[in-house]
Amino acid sequence: MSNNPKLSKILTIAGSDSGGGAGIQADIKTITALGGYASTVITAITAQNTLGVTDVINLPIKIIENQFSAIVDDIGIDAIKIGMLSNNKTINLIKNKLKSLKTNIPIVLDPVMVAKGGHKLLLPGAEQILVKELMPICTIITPNIPEAELITKKTIKTVKDMEIAGKIILKMGIKNVLMKGGHLDQNTLTDVLLSDNKITHIKTKKINTKNTHGTGCTLSSAIACSLGQRISLNEAVSRAHKYVNHAIRNAPNIGKGNGPLNHLINI
Repeated sequence: MSNNPKLSKILTIAGSDSGGGAGIQADIKTITALGGYASTVITAITAQNTLGVTDVINLPIKIIENQFSAIVDDIGIDAIKIGMLSNNKTINLIKNKLKSLKTNIPIVLDPVMVAKGGHKLLLPGAEQILVKELMPICTIITPNIPEAELITKKTIKTVKDMEIAGKIILKMGIKNVLMKGGHLDQNTLTDVLLSDNKITHIKTKKINTKNTHGTGCTLSSAIACSLGQRISLNEAVSRAHKYVNHAIRNAPNIGKGNGPLNHLINI
């Protein structure tokens, strides 16, 4: 663990968003705003803005591996956030690297599969490896409804459906799951946190805005930052939820499409 408890070291493993609102860029801003020190393993580079993704290139496995080793060998890690992995080789590499760590480090996985504009960010066939190989070694996963539907093969239309799908995910060997309810057509936004024998609803009034680009990245890295700061899982999720809500309410209205959040908001 970190020698300085006031500055926990949070590693984010994700893709780069040239528009700055999601991915690695959102993670760095979030972790910094919440008092952590962010280090990165970039898995892919996207050409994107608030209107969508126009191109993606996956980085070579060797450079991904070397980035991870560079952080472990020098800086150290108190918690890990994982976002876009995109293909089988990258998923397997990260799985093996995580298993090689000697300490029990909290791991938050945001199972990024499809961009907000509809661009697929996970190559065909990689979903099953993500679900079977990587998810069970993580502390918590944070799927939105389309991702949860892909994972469970179930249709989700209600909060009760979210609970049912969340229980199915737990049975896959996942320790904890935060089902994100932003895609439901309801005035109240309900996220559902499921653990072994506990279900917690986190509710807030839904904000009617197009400025939600990078919401999932921001939420998961906020949870990771809190876990790295030795905050309990329930408190980490609650803090992340509050942070994202404030960041959306105070969004800077950048771009012509789905704008980014205000990561510098003070909660």
